[in-house]
Amino acid sequence: MSMKIYRNDSVEVSRIGLGCMRMSMMPDQQRSESIATIHAALEAGINLLNTGDFYGQDGHNETLIGEALKGYDRDKAFISLKYGTFQNTFKGSNKVDVGPKNVKTYITTSLKRLGLDYVDLYQPARVDIGIPVEETIGAISELVEAGYVRNIGLSETNAETIRKAHATHPLSLVEFAYSITDTSAEKSILPTARELGIGVVAFGVMGIGKMSNAEGDPLMHTLRNMAADKGISMAQLLHGWLLAKGEDIIPLAGARTTAQLEDTLQSLDVNFSEENLGKIEAARNTSELVGRSMPDMVIKNGVLLEHS
Repeated sequence: MSMKIYRNDSVEVSRIGLGCMRMSMMPDQQRSESIATIHAALEAGINLLNTGDFYGQDGHNETLIGEALKGYDRDKAFISLKYGTFQNTFKGSNKVDVGPKNVKTYITTSLKRLGLDYVDLYQPARVDIGIPVEETIGAISELVEAGYVRNIGLSETNAETIRKAHATHPLSLVEFAYSITDTSAEKSILPTARELGIGVVAFGVMGIGKMSNAEGDPLMHTLRNMAADKGISMAQLLHGWLLAKGEDIIPLAGARTTAQLEDTLQSLDVNFSEENLGKIEAARNTSELVGRSMPDMVIKNGVLLEHS
């Protein structure tokens, strides 16, 4: 098994990324295992480490990644970092800053936690509809000019906003919930990204909990049978299905252990016949699991108006 690579005009990243958010859910119990998993990913050729300044309390995820990178060649890692004061929502506040005003403060704090001079990709976790995206991207482009950021991305937005942002400063990657149960990105996001030469980073590959209690669903029945027939795990099937959707799609493995990571890496060798894909699509058409995985957030002028 060799790591496959996605390339566009500005980046070169592994076809599987490591989503690090779950490593900060139980930080004290799994710190050593999390660091071992990051090391295993780097050694396997995974260079994309996906994080956010709001993953865990007080920048826990950034600090964790910084510790894991000590002693490693900086060029082996491609750090994708989202910013936004989402910790406020966990404390009952509806104030969320994903705009341009404080980006220099945020990136400075993040770089200290990471122990790095720059991040490879920087992006707002959401887009504030009350602030022209051109202003936000413009502020981040100043970080590019200053050397703090190498590339710019967007997360969970729409095709029109991607076009406006890309016209302000070229986007390298965009990030969306994309899985076998949530293919909403295929409607307009994926075609737009492909037209503009932007890679698509897919999170929530395992369905964000949708499949955990769905034994009787036709999609689950089809997937379990297919995984058994192929002699692979469910994680390998789901990541492999996304990899088969296009060479410009980069699924994030939300692995917290080296065993989980090693299992997911096998998805690089999974092949799907036209019959396989047809069976999956037929099951999706009758499944109650299919639909948006993530709640829609509406942020306007720093205030979270809707989270449904």
